[in-house]
Amino acid sequence: MKLFLLSFFLLLSFSCTPTDIKYNDKNIVFEGRIGVNSAKKAAEIYWSGSSINLNFKGTSAEIILEDENGTNFFNVFIDGKFSKVLKLKKGLKTYKLTKKNTNRTHSITLTKRNEWTYGKTLFYGFKIQGTAIKPNNNKNLFIEFYGDSITTGHGNEDYTGEDKPDGNVTNNYNSYAAITARNLNAKYSCIARGGIGIMVSWFDMIMPEMYNRLNPADKNSLWDFSKEEPNIVVINLFQNDSWIVNNPNNDEFKRRFGSKKPNAKQIKKHYINFIKKIRKEYNKAAIVCLLGNMDITKEGSPWPNYVLDAVSELKDNNIYTCTVPYKNTKGHPKVIEHQKIAFALTKLIKNQIINKY
Repeated sequence: MKLFLLSFFLLLSFSCTPTDIKYNDKNIVFEGRIGVNSAKKAAEIYWSGSSINLNFKGTSAEIILEDENGTNFFNVFIDGKFSKVLKLKKGLKTYKLTKKNTNRTHSITLTKRNEWTYGKTLFYGFKIQGTAIKPNNNKNLFIEFYGDSITTGHGNEDYTGEDKPDGNVTNNYNSYAAITARNLNAKYSCIARGGIGIMVSWFDMIMPEMYNRLNPADKNSLWDFSKEEPNIVVINLFQNDSWIVNNPNNDEFKRRFGSKKPNAKQIKKHYINFIKKIRKEYNKAAIVCLLGNMDITKEGSPWPNYVLDAVSELKDNNIYTCTVPYKNTKGHPKVIEHQKIAFALTKLIKNQIINKY
């Protein structure tokens, strides 16, 4: 009897010991540009929409994260359904993801809501009551987006009129970019920052200076474009350029242009040069030059024609254009307006591009 009880308690103790799943475990699937911190033995999360996924058989799970500033927000999905918004605290913390669940197969996915300017997050791994299992590698498409605050999803869940960028009301998962990727069951990477442009930004960095970074806050941290070529690249830029080129008193206007605004020929040349940078890295990808849906596509705006002319001059039959009409509301697009962009973009990709893959 004593031997039986000892065996029982040993078994119970063993079954309650969590399993550590390290950041580099082969069963973890990342999407987005993810760094590795070898010194801390952790992955580094920077960009909006970056995601972490684990499938396991068991009952419960926790995640170990270290947030730089305590200002990042992540969505948590359990078994494919939204569970909660995780507001991170500064420093190294362990967060409970699930309650005691049925002992069966479960999936966990975290997606970063806000943009990289809020600081990086280190991911050390999971602690689970159970066993990690092989991921479902059923995504045959890969789409990478380059954009500004529209693409990050700035304030898309802020209905107060304040149009805030904070992660409690900014949710990249509900941006047109992430919605389009889900519509097409595609892997997703989002290279974006609010306020950025191709020629000029509201700060001292433009997309041609950021597009090739791994850690966007570090100019010396370069992305290895040979890791995986996307099937489709979507570029949605020029909204900020369209404002700043008409603001000669802006400091960045003065730094980039001096005292004279660029003319139409120069604007198109800047766009062409950036598309050439992307094409140099991805020689097979279909490129979609998207505009919308803020006032850059308002009736009478010259910017859609700048893009059309630039694409025409490139003479590349694997470049497409998509212009989404002006939303005609204040502030950044809300979720329903993102859905309209995603509808137009998804339709174009399905009708003109998808049959190639």
